[in-house]
Amino acid sequence: MQRFTSKTVIVTGSSSGIGEGIARRFAEEGANVVLNSRSRDDLEKVAKDLDGDRTLIVEGDVGKREFAKNIVGKTVDRFGGLDVLVNNAGVGAFGMLADASDDDIDKVIDINVKGLLFLCREAIPDLAKSKGSIINTSSVSGTGGDWILPIYNASKGAVTNLTRALALQLGKQGIRVNAVCPSLTRSEMSSGILDNDSLMEAFMRRIPLGRPGEPEDVAGPVLFLASDDARFVTGVNLAIDGGLSASNGQPNFMAFQDE
Repeated sequence: MQRFTSKTVIVTGSSSGIGEGIARRFAEEGANVVLNSRSRDDLEKVAKDLDGDRTLIVEGDVGKREFAKNIVGKTVDRFGGLDVLVNNAGVGAFGMLADASDDDIDKVIDINVKGLLFLCREAIPDLAKSKGSIINTSSVSGTGGDWILPIYNASKGAVTNLTRALALQLGKQGIRVNAVCPSLTRSEMSSGILDNDSLMEAFMRRIPLGRPGEPEDVAGPVLFLASDDARFVTGVNLAIDGGLSASNGQPNFMAFQDE
């Protein structure tokens, strides 16, 4: 499919993991793709496989206020407009809130929340011209609590509710706003879980499909939400979690039937 030929897409946090998977899928479907992370070297590794005429690298920290103007400005200068903004950049924070430093809190809120706010604010005028869309990467951790992720939960809860609020505000301008909410997905951020046999066993007991997600599992739904197939879809926080959130939290009694 070539659903995004002549369309221009910004994907933040696209040097690896979910963001890289999303950027590659947009490129495969004909889009001009703007890659972003804080490491130009990592972005160039992704860009070398893409069409150079349709690829732009803008390295920088989305948590910095001035960066939003920089990336949107360079995108419009290069490609003439903006059709899709994918706010994917994010960081995690594990541990007890009582042990968290100010720097721990600032880093997560600056990137996961303020960076998204800055980019949305800057992109709205150009997205209104193209009747485009915003897709945010939230998390199942933005729809419920975790035992040791209070700062991350707070940041992704903000993303989830901001998605709803912007959908209400921007609908009359023709801008759709949705989010994807992955569970455990193969990426650098989740490597500590993926490499821990006990944690993986615990996760697999909770995920009906019996495996972690792959970046491609998130990329497909993102492209759907950005496409005309989802033209009447806005304000949605779509769980991409292998069925994890279908549970009410009680134990998997099927696991004990043979005992």
